[in-house]
Amino acid sequence: MNKEIYVRKIFSSIAKRYDFLNSLLSLRRDRAWRKFTVRMSDVAHGSRVLDVCTGTGELALAYANKTGDTAVIGTDFVYDMLAVGKDKVEKQGRTNAFIPIEADTLELPFSDNTFDIVSVGFGIRNVTDLRLGIREMCRVAVASGRIAILEFTQPTTPLFRHLYYFYFKSLLPCVGNLISRNRDDAYGYLPDSVMQFPDCEQLKRIMEECGLTDVRFYRKTLGIVAIHIGRKK
Repeated sequence: MNKEIYVRKIFSSIAKRYDFLNSLLSLRRDRAWRKFTVRMSDVAHGSRVLDVCTGTGELALAYANKTGDTAVIGTDFVYDMLAVGKDKVEKQGRTNAFIPIEADTLELPFSDNTFDIVSVGFGIRNVTDLRLGIREMCRVAVASGRIAILEFTQPTTPLFRHLYYFYFKSLLPCVGNLISRNRDDAYGYLPDSVMQFPDCEQLKRIMEECGLTDVRFYRKTLGIVAIHIGRKK
């Protein structure tokens, strides 16, 4: 099955339980990772922020806590994920904080040089063309704007890596698929996609190739996730 079709299918199927499982399977560390990403992005009151592959809008809402009256735009090509995000902000009374738009990260519907910050949380590994996705993020960012990528990566400490891989490859897919009632092995896709994704140094080089400068990264929680921050030239 085509990757784009498969990704849309599995994320549509788990949309309603996505936030709950993110919190459960990360032992609630996902909130801290998003807060750190926002902090390292130099976001300010009034910053114009675009969050691509936004899913249910969790990272977008974390940015909205800092942008004040300026709504954060979140794009995703999976309608069901956006629908969950829209319903969530309505229940929270935060409809002015988050604007969901159905759009593909490889073809963003915005003019060049529009946003101060363009972010993505746990989604860039799902695009069919990593470099094109990052270039699109760069295109819509203003000069000196920041690109922030929060993504799973592979731990570097041998002992912890061995223990983590047992959890990540064996336990997590079973629990995730069971609770989400997913028959397409959505949570088996997660470890597979992470294993195929570039490591921290490789992603840094790719970001630089795509036109970013001053790229730095921060490993968190013993290296299971990393936050990369770059600046558009």
